[in-house]
This record gives sequence, structure tokens and C-alpha cells, in this order.
Amino acid sequence: MKYVVALDQGTTSSRAVVFDEQARIAAVHGIEFPQLYPQPGWVEHRPEDILGSQMDALRLAVRKAGIRAEDIAAIGITNQRETTLVWERATGRPLANAIVWQCRRTAPLVERLKADGLGALLRDRTGLVPDAYFSGTKLEWLLDSIPDARERAERGELCFGTVDSFLAWNLCEGHPHVTDATNAARTMLFDIHHQRWDPELLRAMDIPEPLLPEVVDTSHIVGMLRRDILGREIPVAALAGDQHAALYGQGCLSPGDCKNTYGTGCFVLMNTGEAPVRSVNDLITTVAWRLDGAPRYALEGSVFVGGAAVQWLRDEMGLIRSAAESEAVATSVPDSGGVFIVPAFTGLGAPHWDMYSRGTIVGLTRGAGRAQIVRAALESIAYQSADVIRAMAADSGAQPAALRVDGGASANDFLMQFQSDILGARVLRPRVIETTAMGAAMFAGRAVGLWTDEQIAALPQPDRSFEPGMEAGQRARLLRQWQRAVERSKGWARED
Repeated sequence: MKYVVALDQGTTSSRAVVFDEQARIAAVHGIEFPQLYPQPGWVEHRPEDILGSQMDALRLAVRKAGIRAEDIAAIGITNQRETTLVWERATGRPLANAIVWQCRRTAPLVERLKADGLGALLRDRTGLVPDAYFSGTKLEWLLDSIPDARERAERGELCFGTVDSFLAWNLCEGHPHVTDATNAARTMLFDIHHQRWDPELLRAMDIPEPLLPEVVDTSHIVGMLRRDILGREIPVAALAGDQHAALYGQGCLSPGDCKNTYGTGCFVLMNTGEAPVRSVNDLITTVAWRLDGAPRYALEGSVFVGGAAVQWLRDEMGLIRSAAESEAVATSVPDSGGVFIVPAFTGLGAPHWDMYSRGTIVGLTRGAGRAQIVRAALESIAYQSADVIRAMAADSGAQPAALRVDGGASANDFLMQFQSDILGARVLRPRVIETTAMGAAMFAGRAVGLWTDEQIAALPQPDRSFEPGMEAGQRARLLRQWQRAVERSKGWARED
């Protein structure tokens, strides 16, 4: 029996998942690490926390599975996207904390790009909308803030990378400086049509090209795991942004297939095949994956705060003791009592793209209490996802017949039923909700010949279908109220 290990480096934890040859989970180990908030709207991670927690998760998952390093055919890496790091090429020493994808500190740099008339160029070349979410302005900010960084970058002394690059550099023999096309496509620096770093955008953000990694296929052996980690060199055979890995892991291999991952944020992707589809509804056009040199494309809408709203209920508000408790509390009342929460803690993503929105609670009455607020927070995850899916249907010309779901919050039956109700569509939850890790494993297994494309297409296993039961009139009324709440959250942090 051969195994594939997926390293799933997420926003709040690093996980390692061991899969056997039938794509069954043999072991999982996850390690949470600290979130740093040095200023309002700023989010950072310590690079040593990212690397250390991921290495420890790998070792402990392999130990849990009771397998030897010789049994592992390949390792795949999937990662939180857009999070930006800079380190020394000679020593590997990070020069600053990682700037996390949620961080809004570079909003003024984005405004400058738009004022310079680069919005249309960015959209045409990268498929993205100008926003502080993406890596380009984060890298520009680091180069502006670290003494002599830009000059050192020009001399080739520094490396830039998203988390996949940072892990590959540190985990592999010979320190390969690489990224894959899915992660490159999230930087605001990559031409998704010609599959190359764009010189004009690099000049606009004053980013030296020697700083950038080589862009490789998603399913590709990038190096060999350092022998000191598990006692044996093992092919590291995939790099993939987490949402692209989940799309693949859900078996969304045909145009029109659609999935939503309920993690820290919510990320809806629709496979559009060989041709990129230009959005007219403020969605993102992105690379779904690149195999054998051929890119496939997707439409994407990103909700910045999904499962993080449940963490907020637990950690900041103290309204629940665990994420699992949220379902019981929410279902203890028949509805939210007219309470709506817009969890725009770091702005609103697609299709609103308001960097200055902030979290808002509306509809409070004297009778509103803990249960109504918990229920409204869960419902907000479904409302935000529905906004994205409706925009996606308008862009693609097709309403998805079903939404495939995964991620931690997809285990919440109340949330999945409400998602089905508010969409008026089936919601399909797979047997294995670790689809981000599964996609990374599938990419890696493909690269080493463990699985063929035909076998990969047959691996995902649906488990439960949630069917819509809400009346159309009630759905329309709730959606109107939700939109009113969203409008009240917009522009709050903008200084007049």
C-alpha cells in the first residue's frame, strides 16, 4: 500500500492528511498557530509559526497513520493564498512577518493604482480586481518598509513567495524557488493568458523581477523532501492554492461544475474550462489549475469572513464554547428574530469589493439575545455565498444545478440546509470534507503516476444532499433584508 500526504497550510492552522491508494483518510493532524493584529485591519503571521506547525503536523500525521516514510509515494502542498513573505536567498531568514491575505494595510496603494488608470489593465491581464486582498501591493509595501529591500531584491539576494513557495523552499533539498500557476494568479502580477510575470505590472508596483519564483505546473515534482524531516527523501509533487485544490478534490473537472469551501472565508469556484470568462459582475477570473503546461480557468467569488464569524462568536464574543455548539444554539430558536449580521471585519469581497465596509449588526430589538445573534452569524455565511453564486450564474449564463460544499463549516447541518433554502438549489456534501487536502493529494499522486486522470475523476464520493424547502416569497423577503443590511455596512471605515 502506498500513501500520499497532503500538507494543508491554512490561515489559522497547519494540517497534514494521509491518504491511502483509494483516497481514504488514514490520519489527520492539525496545529493551530497565533494570529497577529498589530493595528486595526492588519493581519500577520510569524513565518516560523507557519513552517514549524506544518513540519510538526506532517511528522505527527505520519506517526498517527502508523506508516513508514518508505510507504509515502508523494507529498502535495496546498496553502492559504495571497499571504506574502520575503526571505533571504542565502540563509532563508524571513525579513518580516507574513502579511496575511485578510490584511487591509495596502488599501492606499490599491487606490493609487486605480487613480493611475491601471484598473482595466489589471483586470485584463490578471483576471483580478484591484484590491488589498492580493499579493502585489503587500509585496510593494514590504519592499518600501524593509531597509534596502528593493536594492537587495534587484541584486537577487531576496526571495518573494506565497506560502507554497515558502514551504517548498524550506522543505525541499536544494531550496527550489517556485510557485504554481494557481498561486501566481493571485498576486496581481501574473498574466493568466500568457502564463508569465507581467513586466508592466511589475513596473507599476516597483517590484524587481529577480525577486519572483519560477512558475510551474500544479501537478509537478518541485523537489525532494529533506531527509532530516522524515528520514527519507520523498517527492514533493504538487503546489496548489487551497481553493483550486478543493475544486479538483470535489471532482469539478467539467465546465459549469461549482463548489464552495467554508473555511475561514468562503470561496466559490466554477470551472469554465479552457477559456477564461470575463466577469461583468465583479467576480474574479483565475487559473483553476495547470496540468502538462495547459491552464484551465475558473470564475471565483471570495467571501472574506465565513467560518471566522463562528470563531468571532467563540473567541471575542464568548457566546459559544465551541464551533460545534453554534448549530444547537442556532436551532433553539425558529429564526433570527429579524437580526442580520454583516461580518465585514476586513471589508467585503465579491461581488461588493468594498475595502471600507466593517462588521454590522442590524435589526436588534429588546427580545434579541444570544441565540438570535448566533443564528444570524451562521446565516450571514450563507447569504454572502448566495450573493457570489447569483453573480456567477449571471456571468456564466447558467444557474448551477447543485452546489458542492466542503470545509469545516460544511459539517454544520443547519448552515447547509439554510444555504440550500436561500439558494433554492441542492447542496451536495461529500463523504470526505477534507477536499482541499484531497485535491492536493490527487495532484501529487498524478505527478508520480499513482493515479491516472480517469481514476482521479472517480475518487470524490458524495454523501448527503440538502434539498431546498423554503417558499420563494420568504426567500425573496430575506434576501431583500440582507441587501439592506449590506448597504448599511459599506464605507464605514472610509475617512471623510
